[in-house]
Amino acid sequence: MGESPTQKNLRYGAWPSPLTAARVTAGALRLDQIQVDDHDVYWLEGRASEGGRNVIVRWTPADPVDVTPPDFNVRTRVHEYGGAAYTVHNGAVYFSNFSDQRVYRQAAGEAPVAMTEPGAMWADYRVDAARHRLIGVRELNGVNVIAAIPDRVLLEGADFYSDPLVSPDGKFLAWLQWNHPNMPWDGTELWVGAFNASGLIGVREKVAGGPSESIFQPEWSPDGVLHFVSDRTGWWNLYRWRPSAPLGTDADAVEPLHTTGAEFGKPQWTFSMVTYAFIAANRIAATYVQQGRWKLAIINTDLKTFEPIEQPVEPLESINVDSRTGDIYFVGGSPVDSLAIYRLRDRSAEVIKSSTTETISREWISVPEAITFRVKDRDVHAFYYPPKNPDVRPSGHQAIGPSTDEKPPLLVITHGGPTGATGDVLDLKVQFWTSRGFAVLDVDYSGSTGYGRPYRDRLKGQWGIVDVEDAVGGAEAMVAMGKADASRLIIRGGSAGGYTTLAALTFFDTFKAGASYYGISDLEVLQQDTHKFEARYNDTLIGPWPAAREVYRARSPIHFTDRLSCPIILFQGLEDKVVPPNQGEMMAEAARKKGLKVQYVAFEGEQHGFRKAENIIRSLEEELAFYQDVFSMR
Repeated sequence: MGESPTQKNLRYGAWPSPLTAARVTAGALRLDQIQVDDHDVYWLEGRASEGGRNVIVRWTPADPVDVTPPDFNVRTRVHEYGGAAYTVHNGAVYFSNFSDQRVYRQAAGEAPVAMTEPGAMWADYRVDAARHRLIGVRELNGVNVIAAIPDRVLLEGADFYSDPLVSPDGKFLAWLQWNHPNMPWDGTELWVGAFNASGLIGVREKVAGGPSESIFQPEWSPDGVLHFVSDRTGWWNLYRWRPSAPLGTDADAVEPLHTTGAEFGKPQWTFSMVTYAFIAANRIAATYVQQGRWKLAIINTDLKTFEPIEQPVEPLESINVDSRTGDIYFVGGSPVDSLAIYRLRDRSAEVIKSSTTETISREWISVPEAITFRVKDRDVHAFYYPPKNPDVRPSGHQAIGPSTDEKPPLLVITHGGPTGATGDVLDLKVQFWTSRGFAVLDVDYSGSTGYGRPYRDRLKGQWGIVDVEDAVGGAEAMVAMGKADASRLIIRGGSAGGYTTLAALTFFDTFKAGASYYGISDLEVLQQDTHKFEARYNDTLIGPWPAAREVYRARSPIHFTDRLSCPIILFQGLEDKVVPPNQGEMMAEAARKKGLKVQYVAFEGEQHGFRKAENIIRSLEEELAFYQDVFSMR
């Protein structure tokens, strides 16, 4: 990465940076759902340069090659957020196509052939080899079931299903199910049923879970033992189920594999989220998070030993194993390495595919510091990124700028979800800001995952309260620590993080500007417009609808724009079904009527989360220009 001429005494926020919005987006890929079939490795690649199209890619000892044709987009809308849009078996791929939501089969070297009719949406399918069919989650007219292709309903009655898993001997099916108002991180049930002679599910038994126990990623071991993650102790830890009696006899056969104060699970926003994989019947490669950072360990299930594998790369997503070689694959990165698909062989990690074509010299990279600060009576976690630019030299010992006491503007980021988490892996969009003289505080506010269930449960009934207090408290803590300029505090966030942003700007005067990406301004409108998966989410976060209607109103920024007193910029996709465009439009109009500086930027063809390169570029450029104008940084 080239350097610009050395500059001195430049104001924070106006530093020259070669890391342009276009370079941030150059070759940007979303990498997900690694699968191993024979010795071939497959993954799903989302390409911003192709309008966000998702492509199945196969990697052999030669270079990666596209499997799906250019006119197919591998993506499902089951549960709206999708995930698990493909599987592979004996060289044939099975996938959902976004435009028609039909499932296709594509044998090696052949064109895709449709397996389902239009109308239904499918996800999370696996091959049931013994019966020559696929089994997956089907959504039709708002009803979710587990069904087989050719179309045959196997399980119905629950509001939601996931993870239909055929046992290695083909005799049993395991699955997760849950009902409103629970989200999968609140409470799910793990069931096992026996196939009868007709290929339907006969005798069945609930193995674990309930309304206040979250089960994550059931998985059969190669020798047919069912494993899963449960948060019954307050932490998502690994367990296994080995019944000594027939199904339906309620035998207590669950035992822990490793209990510790770490999370081996995640909030199941999408299908196909995995944190562990089998190397052999008695050995598991497991990923887990502690204090916001992901790690890897090998668990011996016979001896119940836990061996951490020290390495510089964090294994964040989609771990899988080639059981014949022992090679471990995952999507990971580090504070100085962008996300990539890695192969871990003999405990040495090598990049198979990077998520970006851009590389940054380490002298430009702002490495985050894990921060814990107090808000009222609670600890809150975050990552702080200082400004970093080797072409701007300090004029004093502690600061870079026209005077030794100048502090940088601070950009506070509130992640989406709100049940979710941030991380410290290199993100070029963060470096876009730090290389220009902005400090960044990426907050894991109360309700975030990765810190145990009590931390996650802080948000129950308190959304719009504790998350906002934590964002405000984080900004104030950075000012008190001398890491930020109190007169140039900015907040930005997307989706639920956009709501936290709007609420912080409305109900507090700490921040002097903000940016909301497809954020929520009216909780009542959201409650009436949103999709099935999240239709009762707010019952837990705020209160039951409509009984708690006044609470929804009291926490909606749109009704209190008289308190808003700073500039705001809003970004919105016009095809967003999760947070409809009227949310941003209402907030922009209210701000205009008050005479505030406001900018509303809408994108045709974008849904929830921007996927097109040109829109990602424009949004970053517009946001930077907005702040530079507001704070006279140019």
